[in-house]
Amino acid sequence: MLSRIAESMFWIGRYVERAEDTARILDVQTQLVLEDATIEEEGTCRALLSIMGVEGEPEQTPDLGLVLDMLAYDPSSPVSMAAALGAARESARRARETLSVPMWEAINTTYRAIPSGHFHTMRAPAIFQWVRERAALINGTADATMTRDEGWHFLVLGRCVERTDMTSRLVATAAMSANTGAPWTSTLRACGAYEAFLRTYRGLETERGAAEFLLLDRLFPRSVVFALSRAEQCLDNLESAGQRAGFQNEAQRLLGRMRAELEYRSLSDVMADLPNEMERLQRTCALATEAVTRRYFAGAEALSWQGVLA
Repeated sequence: MLSRIAESMFWIGRYVERAEDTARILDVQTQLVLEDATIEEEGTCRALLSIMGVEGEPEQTPDLGLVLDMLAYDPSSPVSMAAALGAARESARRARETLSVPMWEAINTTYRAIPSGHFHTMRAPAIFQWVRERAALINGTADATMTRDEGWHFLVLGRCVERTDMTSRLVATAAMSANTGAPWTSTLRACGAYEAFLRTYRGLETERGAAEFLLLDRLFPRSVVFALSRAEQCLDNLESAGQRAGFQNEAQRLLGRMRAELEYRSLSDVMADLPNEMERLQRTCALATEAVTRRYFAGAEALSWQGVLA
């Protein structure tokens, strides 16, 4: 496969996942601020900016209006949903000849809402629901119309790396906010995991149980271990010749080592310093992306991502 096409498929997966996860995070956090008078708006807004890796203090005191503009509506903000959807469409345009017509139409129609002004007319929570539905449509169309060839594996690889990164940001923020409100409930809801968690743990919600579910559950598709395992499978499928010993693919080595560390270390060790562990996971995702770029891609078309959680 041409490196240009492979790179485009990888970043389509990442950008669509980034837009969806950002919508999930904003939906839960804004509802908490509006519904619970005991929650401090400024602190929640700073936590949201921290989750998304926005470095430095904003020019003005952060409020919901400023945060929504930065993380949802502003196409010039590299961490916004609008920017992610625009970048997904640009990546799709570069790989137009390899996409099915329904998939291109799903991505392009989603993007057209931004320059047409329709995107900016929607307000919370409708905007978050719309982004989640459009992401589900794009992913579902890809599942239904793409052959399981190299392009598919690059798409899923990008999706899984992004999902791992975003889940780690949410877990780290919940750990740092353990003494305020109910951060783990909010985090589970942001990941779409709340109902699945309650069924798995028989309704017993604890900090340890929530962290274990989001990090280690092998059956829930948004858990870190599940996403890392899928990313490893994609990389294994992309290697034309199987290796009899070790791994020559640096990205596979990085992701596999991180998955093994999470699964084989005791949960108590991971919980003892959860924010730093999640920061290390984010760095691993960044290093794995660089390794994938060096091995498979000729250039770099990525929208700048803001780095690890400070």
